[in-house]
Amino acid sequence: MRPSPSRIFSQIATAERPTDRSVVMRRAVVLGGSIAGLMAARVLSDHAEEVLIVERDPSDVEDGPRPGVPQGSQVHALLPSGQMQLERWFPGLVDEALALGAPLPPSADATAKTFVNGVLGVPPPAAATGPMLITTRPFLEALVRRYTLAAGNIRMVYGRADGLAYADRRVTGARYVPRDGAEPVVEPADLVVDAMGRSSRLSKWLADEGWPRPPMQRMPIKLNYATALFRRDEKVSDTWVVVYQTMAGKGRTARIGGINSVEDDRWMVLVAGYDEDRPSRDVADFTARCREHYPEMFGDIAERGEMLGEVVTYHQADSRRRDFHKLDRMPAGLVAAGDAIASFNPVYGQGMTSAMLHASCLSAYLRSGPRPHEEPARAYFDQVRVIVDAAWQISTSADVELPHVAGPYPRGYKLTKWFGDLVFRAAQTDPVLSARLSRVTTMLDHPAALSRPGTLLRALRLGLRHRPRPAG
Repeated sequence: MRPSPSRIFSQIATAERPTDRSVVMRRAVVLGGSIAGLMAARVLSDHAEEVLIVERDPSDVEDGPRPGVPQGSQVHALLPSGQMQLERWFPGLVDEALALGAPLPPSADATAKTFVNGVLGVPPPAAATGPMLITTRPFLEALVRRYTLAAGNIRMVYGRADGLAYADRRVTGARYVPRDGAEPVVEPADLVVDAMGRSSRLSKWLADEGWPRPPMQRMPIKLNYATALFRRDEKVSDTWVVVYQTMAGKGRTARIGGINSVEDDRWMVLVAGYDEDRPSRDVADFTARCREHYPEMFGDIAERGEMLGEVVTYHQADSRRRDFHKLDRMPAGLVAAGDAIASFNPVYGQGMTSAMLHASCLSAYLRSGPRPHEEPARAYFDQVRVIVDAAWQISTSADVELPHVAGPYPRGYKLTKWFGDLVFRAAQTDPVLSARLSRVTTMLDHPAALSRPGTLLRALRLGLRHRPRPAG
């Protein structure tokens, strides 16, 4: 009997480090050297004699956001599940990040403040992964790249991925155009990993060779970000981490805000809207939004803090997923990971964590005794589907409530929304339900955990008769 999605999820999201490192291939090629590609390469290094990463952008990730990561200057969240996976594959990395300047909480009991519709919720439980790792994307990516390339059998070349090589119904390599303008190079491989992100061209490459494209689902979210960095100053605010959300409703406009304490003694402040609500690069507009639409610490930092650099904006039109598991035909020797499979509304912080869980799916697949260069990696895509479904359910069930979003509505949406709203309301005042909800939204547990009878009964007893108190 096939295990339930919840059981598969818990097996993938484990912190236990694999001990089986049997080599099942000579060479693997990873297309894309961002977080998803780096994590895939790390896993592959246990099972391939050689791993080659083909990365388009030669710029030093420590110099700031790379052109290939347009959202790199925005707030990024590494959810507790992602931090656990990061430590699973790179023991000691979290401690080194903290030693290099990733900020520690100002006190042992410091937690993120979470506001929903102007109400300060019950503090989330302390992370089971240890101190919360909060950094900018370039800082974390630079560290992950250094740890990845420290493996003796991983190397990186720079160029633009340009296609795949095929023979006998399998992928036999990948073609790229070197950055120095040299002739295209075909790198042989027993397994090729597409980690080229949202703009991946894999679907076209497959179609060009007569293979079916993976079906794509889209949800048009029309998200608009604006982010600015400030020098941390206790005279301005004692803020550590703040998450703010206003849900669409009568008299309310859907908005997201966040303050992260990041490395080099800085705050990263984000304000976001949807559809025609577009924060701009104008400092005055950014400051006004912080003061008018968000809790007072946003306005205090924006008005009295020292801004470092400029306000940076970002727009994401949709959430999307490519359902490789639905293909009736696919070549052997090929998998995909990260945003190349699914890209979610970034306000929920699922991107990097999902990529790390995809790497753990790849590990489970390679430890199952496959023949990756002889048969399609269906077992891998079946496991990835569980991770994608879980993240998709969390993000789209909220996004479909936005007034400008017309669907698609998932199967059983009305029932799911009913008990989801019930649990959510009760969790605003009940520490037990707050902890259970937090474990799901941070991808430590599968969403099915919230539908267990004990959780629903507790929510019925508490959530329907208590109302959250406005924050003082």
